[in-house]
Amino acid sequence: MTDTTDIHAVYGAPPRDVIEAPEGATRFSPYVPGSADFAAVPPASLASATLLAPPATAERRHVLALALRALKPDGRLVAVAPKDKGGSRLRKELEAFGCVVNEEGRRHHRICTVRRPDAPVGLDEAIAQGAPRLDPGLGLWTQPGVFSWDRIDPGSALLIAHLPPLAGKGADLGAGIGLLAHAVLASARVEHLTLVDLDGRAVEAAKRNVADPRADIRWADVRATGLTPASLDFVVMNPPFHDAGTEDRQLGQTFIRQAASLLRKGGTLWLVANRHLPYEALLTELYRTVTPRADQGGFKVIEAVK
Repeated sequence: MTDTTDIHAVYGAPPRDVIEAPEGATRFSPYVPGSADFAAVPPASLASATLLAPPATAERRHVLALALRALKPDGRLVAVAPKDKGGSRLRKELEAFGCVVNEEGRRHHRICTVRRPDAPVGLDEAIAQGAPRLDPGLGLWTQPGVFSWDRIDPGSALLIAHLPPLAGKGADLGAGIGLLAHAVLASARVEHLTLVDLDGRAVEAAKRNVADPRADIRWADVRATGLTPASLDFVVMNPPFHDAGTEDRQLGQTFIRQAASLLRKGGTLWLVANRHLPYEALLTELYRTVTPRADQGGFKVIEAVK
């Protein structure tokens, strides 16, 4: 990285009606393709940091510790989170790092402002707890904060169990750490597979997990994959349906539309989704045939041919 001595940092997307980030602040976010890596910021170098604290405990403490490590002595940290998604714990967590906390509330959020102490405590431990690691149970690289980071999610497992050997060129949209890709690339008839995910941490893990030369791993929004329309023989996906913890069915619908735009005529989509999500009408609109292939444990697997 370049010298960050006078840089103000913003991590994530703090709500503007809750807290204003400094003008010209450098953006750090795992969900903004191409943005800088917060973990790579040199210690004691930033003038200030404003962040939206993640909801999960290990991920949140990791990000708070990274921010405190990156700040110059007496540098200013403003951390904000919804009260029911980690905000109620912010004060105690920052105090545990040795900070004196000024706390206030606004629009159902907690806002904690601190100055970096001369000798913060527990940073290395918190950073390590949220850092990338090789999970012995999964046999894959992963990191707290990515989707299903410490277990095989049952939807993906169901899709893998019913996925036939695929062939040609394809894509895994919302590929995560590369679990589905391993199953797809088990077929020798697959010529090329593009993995796409919006979470940069998952992308970095997938690069470690999927060493197959047929794989191309991209940190990108599913709406901007860089793939040629109508060029793929198949698409596999377990699309997200939550945005910031709130159900958003339009996310899955966007994935379905993008898959349709990328598939050639006769190309196949293999999709797993929660049983209650009403994707069938859109699938029928965009695909020539739509066939249920499995329904188990609250999940459904669908094959759709364009």
